[in-house]
Amino acid sequence: MPARLSPRRFFRILAFAEAVTWTLLIGGMILKYGFDAGPLPVRIGGSIHGFVFITYAITAVVVGLNQRWKAPRMALAIATAIIPYATIPFDLHVDRKGLLDGPWRREATDDPRDHTLVGKLLRWLLNHPIAFAVIFTVGAVGIMSVLLFLGPPTEWGS
Repeated sequence: MPARLSPRRFFRILAFAEAVTWTLLIGGMILKYGFDAGPLPVRIGGSIHGFVFITYAITAVVVGLNQRWKAPRMALAIATAIIPYATIPFDLHVDRKGLLDGPWRREATDDPRDHTLVGKLLRWLLNHPIAFAVIFTVGAVGIMSVLLFLGPPTEWGS
């Protein structure tokens, strides 16, 4: 990862983007249901929001692992994306507590978490930014593709 894209900046960009895409989805719903614009505005806003939701969730895990957040905090970070605009106050909260401070952890320390498979994989990815970007993108696109194949969440149980 480039030095200028710190964990704090990476997380903040995706938290803001996730909130912005809520506006697109809500706007699409207003057009569809308030102005009888048909399903296209929701399909467009929903697709963009869905993809950014996925990238935010992956980002929350990557940054959470780097910052040594416990699993419940990472889960809470992801859960905030379900509530419109909640990623912004969460970002401000973890930033105020200093939980986004520091650089990417590219080298092992004495911390036992650095010697786990996950810790080693994270360091390898951070030390190979092109591979990181490719794996991150392929992962997000793969998840989005599976979800598009499954159809809208309202139809999953049908």
